[in-house]
Amino acid sequence: MIVIHHPRRFDRLTRIRTLDPVRDCHDIYRTTALYEFPFDIRMGLLLAFWRTFAVPSVAELLLSTGETTHRTKRRADDTGILMYTLIHHGLDHPLGRAATRRINQLHRRYTISNDDHLYILGTFIFVGARWIDQHGWRPLCCHERTAMYHFYAELGRRMNIHHIPPTLQHYADWYDRFESERFAFTPAAAQLMTATKGLLANLPGPLGPLSERLADALIDTPMRNAVGLATPPLWARALLTGALTGRAALLRHLAPPRKTQHQPDGFQAKTYPNGYDITTVGPT
Repeated sequence: MIVIHHPRRFDRLTRIRTLDPVRDCHDIYRTTALYEFPFDIRMGLLLAFWRTFAVPSVAELLLSTGETTHRTKRRADDTGILMYTLIHHGLDHPLGRAATRRINQLHRRYTISNDDHLYILGTFIFVGARWIDQHGWRPLCCHERTAMYHFYAELGRRMNIHHIPPTLQHYADWYDRFESERFAFTPAAAQLMTATKGLLANLPGPLGPLSERLADALIDTPMRNAVGLATPPLWARALLTGALTGRAALLRHLAPPRKTQHQPDGFQAKTYPNGYDITTVGPT
């Protein structure tokens, strides 16, 4: 059987497999996020944000601040700026350290349990990875999965999050158990979901034009129940699956490898038209 693809399509994957997923976790994750799967990682960050609404204690806190419902696009840009600064530069770069400090400053004013912190951290690993496995042009390799775990585990330690599971599999087991035990509907979750559905339109690629009409189809049943969404119509699920399957096939078999990194000049935030200072990103 002959498989057609660009002759250099898997060169970065070959390089990734020569690296150490612990020592080189940032190098691997940066390559994965900015070259191999830029759309999918950004999609994963949005879905990770949505997923936290299904945890009642998190949803109540997010609603109480007013940031997500009243400054929706600015709130999304703040998260994007901080996360992509870490992805672009790494945790030990001066900008990465500044982003970590700012994340800690913004969280310090609220009372957040360690388990909620640990779950939110886990969404950055598992939501994006599982999306890629389902919709990406290839599945993640073991080096990429391990690197994502170590990158975010180290970020968690710098955020003073305790009891981070010692391996990726231990973390996945904890994460899935947390969701099965804690997901529950709240009016706060429904309000947050309604306020943020429009963020999907900001994403590039095949989903933007249909945005809110397809949002329900992106979400699994436990989360839909927790945020008060109806079961999406069959046409929406079929259209979404067809678009993502076609995109993955096109990228795998016809597209050349990406030559330049995603957003080479940093995260483009429309709510910061004059640029931003990483030390003051977020609410004052």
